[in-house]
Amino acid sequence: MGYKLNAMKNFVVLLFLNTALAFSQTDTEVFVMDFTLNNQLMNISELKNISNNAGYDSQPFFTDTNTLLYAGTQNGQTDIVMYDLTTNTSNIVNKTTPGGEYSPKQIPGSKNIAAVRLDTNGLQRLYSYTQTDTNQGDSKMLLDTLEVAYFAFFDHNRIVASVLAANQLNLMVANLKTKKVTPYIENSGRSIHNIPQSTSVSYTLSNEDKNMEVYILDLDQGAESFFVCQLPVGVKDHCWITNSQLLLGSGSKIYLYDMFGTQQWEQVADLGQYAITDITRVAVNPQGNKIALVGTKN
Repeated sequence: MGYKLNAMKNFVVLLFLNTALAFSQTDTEVFVMDFTLNNQLMNISELKNISNNAGYDSQPFFTDTNTLLYAGTQNGQTDIVMYDLTTNTSNIVNKTTPGGEYSPKQIPGSKNIAAVRLDTNGLQRLYSYTQTDTNQGDSKMLLDTLEVAYFAFFDHNRIVASVLAANQLNLMVANLKTKKVTPYIENSGRSIHNIPQSTSVSYTLSNEDKNMEVYILDLDQGAESFFVCQLPVGVKDHCWITNSQLLLGSGSKIYLYDMFGTQQWEQVADLGQYAITDITRVAVNPQGNKIALVGTKN
């Protein structure tokens, strides 16, 4: 169903009460597991807690089949963690700052990492972090005017980002090379993702009932958005397995939406047997055989 967006101004109360609370939750963990789908049921194996740490661990992002980035907190300090699933080892991507780093993503066509930095003076900006042997972790501000909260790369130079604006998030398109910023739509959400086998990006938008809806945006095809589906009540996050299948978590359960199937959210797994609940963010690796998810361990 095609839906051309124009003036939508549904106001919501944000969780961004201050910089200390902008991303934080307590005692969340990052879990990774292998999976296959068989007749709309998910077969799970090799499930492990890769953060296994008191405090906030969240926002997973696969850079390749076996490498995962996430925001990890120890002793009150949140850094970008890179985890190697083949060796089960991790390292810190950034040079530690007085504030903290969140929402890490790999920059397309580069080894460098982009992330949101929250400084202790309240400044919130998007930075890049160099990943070379000579200057690993060196940082550079990418945009000096926007309080980026969540983002995805459309290509090497352009990002689609939810930006802090008064009492809401607004979706912007920013060119990191030219520094041009184009407002797109108001009242966006935190879940922004690249779609596999596609040049498009998906984002979420709050509707009149305060539920989140998923839209697809292709900046090279007229910059029009197309409605995909509504997320279940209370759910804010989604990701993609393929260019037609979406995944999300709620409670202890994982749900699948197939654009060419029933077009309904259907339960495909329950991680209650592993004592995992409160699932929020979910990410799938490029090969489509590993899931990273954020939850709590009972």
